[in-house]
Amino acid sequence: MVNEIIARVSRGSVMDQVYLPKNRPSALGIGEYVVIAPALKKKQIAPYYYNVQNIEPIKAEIIQGILSNIDAENIIIAGSFLEKGFSFDDIDIIVINGEGKAIEEYAKTAFGLKAHIINMKYGTLREGLNTDPLFQVILSRFASKERLLLNIKPIINYKLLDMHLLKSKLLPEQFEHLNGKEKYKLARNMVAIKLFIEGKTATIEKTNKEIDNLFGKDAASKLLENTIEKAPFTAKYRDVYRKVFNAIMDGISHAKQKQAD
Repeated sequence: MVNEIIARVSRGSVMDQVYLPKNRPSALGIGEYVVIAPALKKKQIAPYYYNVQNIEPIKAEIIQGILSNIDAENIIIAGSFLEKGFSFDDIDIIVINGEGKAIEEYAKTAFGLKAHIINMKYGTLREGLNTDPLFQVILSRFASKERLLLNIKPIINYKLLDMHLLKSKLLPEQFEHLNGKEKYKLARNMVAIKLFIEGKTATIEKTNKEIDNLFGKDAASKLLENTIEKAPFTAKYRDVYRKVFNAIMDGISHAKQKQAD
């Protein structure tokens, strides 16, 4: 009998572990020393990084693990996970023609991460990049299994923009109850929509720069840190929101008029 058993490493509360069946070779008895090594050598995938200058080694290891251990046509990792620092609570994973549930379970089991999984095909991805500024912001920085070319051809869907903008309306009224991350996200989304209507691509860099231009020096950082002053910020925010909302309403009105003609 071969004194080998293939088992799976499981996550434990204190230590990870390998479970062995009681019916096993006698050479693998209680108290015996054994060697644990991977049964299969998986091909290591070299991630393609887009607009990511520096990344912490632990994050690179997580990305490498996800891309190398899950089968899909392409896997795209984005979100604030890629921002500088050790923020691990916001990892967006776009799965192209693959099993998203497997990635979600792997991220949780292997690294203890809760991932936000988006399953789609390349056609849906292209459509999102062309019509949705919030999607553009997400994909302005990413790591992927396969190289992804961003050939954005903007198409303004004013009804979609109206739906997105509505979520940002509550920021001034809920200012005291929102944390910094929530305030920043609502402001970022509104400003991304503003840039898109103006014919600009909504990237993280452009959006943050516009937030600073609109609301004062380092406004984007102050929102995240939850240190921005309420009165001057909310007054200006309402003014910007009104202008963006009016631009969307004008767009919807013109689209209806065009259909009527």
